[in-house]
Amino acid sequence: MSGLLTDKVVVVSGVGPGLGRAIAVRSAAAGADVVLAARTEARLAEVAKEVTALGRRAVTFRTDVRKDEDTAALVEGTLAAFGRVDALVNNAFAIPPLEDLRTVDLDGIRRGFETNVLAALALTRRFLPALQDSAGAVVMINSAVLRHSRRTFGPYKMAKASLLALAQNLATEVGPHGVRVNSVAPGYIWADNLKWYFNYLAEERGVTQQDIYDETAADLDLRRLPEPDEIADAVVFLASSLARGITGQCLDVNCGEFHH
Repeated sequence: MSGLLTDKVVVVSGVGPGLGRAIAVRSAAAGADVVLAARTEARLAEVAKEVTALGRRAVTFRTDVRKDEDTAALVEGTLAAFGRVDALVNNAFAIPPLEDLRTVDLDGIRRGFETNVLAALALTRRFLPALQDSAGAVVMINSAVLRHSRRTFGPYKMAKASLLALAQNLATEVGPHGVRVNSVAPGYIWADNLKWYFNYLAEERGVTQQDIYDETAADLDLRRLPEPDEIADAVVFLASSLARGITGQCLDVNCGEFHH
């Protein structure tokens, strides 16, 4: 990945210990300076240390992407620090209620849309002037929930399907201004949250975490689950000049769980 984003400025929202961290660190490893946005200051500080350890600059902003004043401060602070923006990664996420659509509380769906769709649109719109100046890129973090219709995942799929439509329509609108908009749809992500869940399942069934992992991976073409860095590398690719002819697309990173 070295050199793919040399001297570029990448903004990452929703920085946490999993995928957000991986996107920030892999962007830095590719040569980018990184702007980190999240609600938890401790996480921001930890990831910033990793970025600077790679010899790149990092600035942090405590940001709730649902709040106009926070996103305005994020844009203003980014331009004050670096004077440009080359890529925006919309990674901020709130999981909607995992319930059947027949019975789910509609307010829960609305709250999910607020963070997962409307906040991504609002943040992208704020950064668009700077992205147009740099002929930059936007990457939306989507989900493999797009590829199935399992029970209780309806509200989640509604939000992510809307985010995909948002990315595709934006690609058409901003393409003439030189800005590309793409999506990455991860499947399982072998990070802390999933490891905790697999441990929980293992204890419930009286087996090991590795047993749960192996059962799950058996249905994937590569017989393993994607690591955060593998998904982050797809984001770096779409943000880089290697993807300069790609816009309006969704790249699945799922080790072959679904084909698209």
